[in-house]
Amino acid sequence: MPGFPIVDPIPLPAPVWLFKLLHIVTLSLHFVAMETLVGALLIAALLNLLGRSGSTNLAAGAIARRLTVVMTYVINLGVPPLLFAQVLYGRAIYTSSVLIGAYWISVIPALVLVYWLLYRFAAGIEEGRKVWWMALLAWIITGGIADVYTTNMTLMLRPEVWQKMYSASPLGTHLPTGDPTGLPRFLFMLIGGFVAAGLWLIYLSGRKSFVEVDRRYLSVLGGRIAGIASIGQLIAAYAVYHTQPIVVQAALNEHLLYKIAGLGWLLLEMLILIFAGFVAISRPMGAETSWVAVLLSFLSIALMTLYRDGIRDFTLLSKGYDVWQRTVVTNWSVVGLFLVLFVAGLGMVGWLISVVARAERVMERAI
Repeated sequence: MPGFPIVDPIPLPAPVWLFKLLHIVTLSLHFVAMETLVGALLIAALLNLLGRSGSTNLAAGAIARRLTVVMTYVINLGVPPLLFAQVLYGRAIYTSSVLIGAYWISVIPALVLVYWLLYRFAAGIEEGRKVWWMALLAWIITGGIADVYTTNMTLMLRPEVWQKMYSASPLGTHLPTGDPTGLPRFLFMLIGGFVAAGLWLIYLSGRKSFVEVDRRYLSVLGGRIAGIASIGQLIAAYAVYHTQPIVVQAALNEHLLYKIAGLGWLLLEMLILIFAGFVAISRPMGAETSWVAVLLSFLSIALMTLYRDGIRDFTLLSKGYDVWQRTVVTNWSVVGLFLVLFVAGLGMVGWLISVVARAERVMERAI
């Protein structure tokens, strides 16, 4: 079996566990924003296409106005986990990125195009026009970007196909085939977007800036979407697990941390299903319901991210790549300074979100 490139002789500047912790935390935040964007885009497109009532049109507009902000968090929160992944898995992810280089580079102009479409979509809805096709096009392009990432993150686990792919196309225009895990993983994330978007609508239903009838509409719509999508994601999760190699399944079941993460995710997904059904039927609109939706969304995505990390580590380990076997020379003063700045940065992001939320309330009252 072909091996991985030779390890970088430069030691890691911090312990492996710290890099993995930072990677999982930042990737979880990125996934929250990314999944919300993927699900909400298609929902907004359908609402704009089919909308007849005032509440439907208002929901489409409320989503559209916020999607540009969500996109900023998708991009900015996506950079740190990618950098941490390169530190830990550079020998694998650099190779897979080069092998699909043409597609990997295309992500940048695709993101710019999605960003532009989101602004045009929001402006069109504000003018009262049917511009659903812009959101649909943005959703299709976003799905394409997600597929490129899924391809890269699964290709990095398959060193046995690297030589053949490079021989087929040194320019990085040849996509890998024969990976049974790629499609289930892509569908799992795609369906998860509707779970996150549904919970986001439930959160929005608690905003006092909407009138009661519109808040009830957002609450019921969000509950129905999150409930139905959670069932689909459970099915996709089953497919993701059972397409993994037997050695990876066994390692996940034997490792206490990943066993807890997997069972915890299943429990949270069931809670989301029950919570979404309750919201769709009872139509609660209080602040407590909103924050329960936020908490369930983040915790389920965080546990999913942790379990995903276990799949990657055990798959690589089965092929001779042990992420924990790295030379580490820690400079704790630098690490301490970094952690202080990191926490301060997260605090700043939270503050910016609160500023945007307050500004939106003022604008919605004016409208």
